[in-house]
Amino acid sequence: MNTFAALGAGIAVLTSIGAAIGVGLSAGKGAESIARQPEKEKSIRSLAFLGMVLSEACAIYGLLIALLLFTKA
Repeated sequence: MNTFAALGAGIAVLTSIGAAIGVGLSAGKGAESIARQPEKEKSIRSLAFLGMVLSEACAIYGLLIALLLFTKA
């Protein structure tokens, strides 16, 4: 296996750190917003879930790139 491919795959997997931060911020701010405005709970929750889904999509793309680098090497 090529050393640079392994290094690139490791860096690609590090996108999960950014996704974890994004999900945590989205969940935390969503809970804070619901506590401030309980009457808007449904719309705040849907926006918080949308933020979480977009963050997780970035992590999945990073994992996909890492797997592609492993199979190409």
